[in-house]
This record gives sequence, structure tokens and C-alpha cells, in this order.
Amino acid sequence: MAKYYVVWKGRTTGILNDWDSCKKSIEGFEGAQYKSFKTLKEAEGALKKGFYQSIKPKETAAAGPGRIPRPHYPAWVVDAAWNTKTGDMEYQGIDLLTGKKVFHRGPFYDGTNNIGEFLAIVHALALLHKHGSDAPVFSDSRTAISWVSKKKANTKLEQTPRNGELFELLERAETWLRTHRYPNRILKWETEWWGENPADFGRK
Repeated sequence: MAKYYVVWKGRTTGILNDWDSCKKSIEGFEGAQYKSFKTLKEAEGALKKGFYQSIKPKETAAAGPGRIPRPHYPAWVVDAAWNTKTGDMEYQGIDLLTGKKVFHRGPFYDGTNNIGEFLAIVHALALLHKHGSDAPVFSDSRTAISWVSKKKANTKLEQTPRNGELFELLERAETWLRTHRYPNRILKWETEWWGENPADFGRK
């Protein structure tokens, strides 16, 4: 059965028709990104979606350690921290390549971790939009990524005398998502593959 090889990162990128061509493109190339597909249609779709959106966790597990390289390209990574005792929440964004902190907000009173993760993604998108950057944003929160996709924070948090600012930020974030278009991909940071999220606050 014919196979097509998509190379997202290598000496030659795009769709290649045979393994020898793919091997020449990726062998010895640091951080090479590639995958085989049975049909040309599947390969074309995967090329458009991108590497990380075309790889399934079960494929990674079967391939063994190191099969999926840690991202090494311009991107931002976000995370939030929530104190279970006080309810205080804060969030931040880190430049993946340099490790430099690009923003930090909080602490905010009577919040939740999901709200912090959501606000962190939108904050990153807004800043990247302001600077005209199409760099992707990584988050390890599937919930927050889903909320951003739906342009709505589906939180059950109740408003208190102390968290009014948070609800104002949520409203602003949802409005921004509804009124802006952005080219940035929002990707899942896979901790089991790449280690701890670089934006993690280190309080576990």
C-alpha cells in the first residue's frame, strides 16, 4: 500500500512520496517532525493541521521515549497557580525559547485554576496580536483550551465581594475573543512527553 510522508521540519519539508526521500530529509536533523500516511488526502490534511495536531498520544506511547521532540521554536507557554487554602489565583506566560517571563498577573482573590488558565491564554493571544506575532500558545489545560475555542468561560464560580475584578477580566476576555481573529494556534503542552510546563509556578 502506498505511503506518503509529511515532513513539517527537516531539510526538505512538505509531502514526500517515498521513505528514502523522507529519511534524507530528517536523518540527523535536530527536532525533525514527520509522519507517514496511507493516502495523499490524509497527508494533505495533516500538512495543513500541523505536526502536534496530527500526532495521537497512543502513537507516541508505542514509539517510545523521545519519539516526539520537545517543541523548540518561537512560542509562548502559559500556566496558572491556585492556592487551595486561600483561593488566591495567579497566572503567567513564558517565552519558550528564552525562558523569559513575558507577563504575570495576580494574585486574584477567590478564583479557580481553570479561570487562571483561560485568562492566561487570552492574555497571551492579545499580546501576540498587539505585536503582530503568529507564534503558538501552549497550555496544559484542556478545559481552558476548550473555553477559548468556545469563546466562553464555562465556570461555576460564584461572585463574592473579593473577586469582582476577576469577573470583569472574564468579561473582557470573552469580548476580546468574540471581536478578534488571530492566527495563533493554541496547543496542548504534553507534560508526559516534554516534562513540566515551563510556565509552571513550581509549587506542587
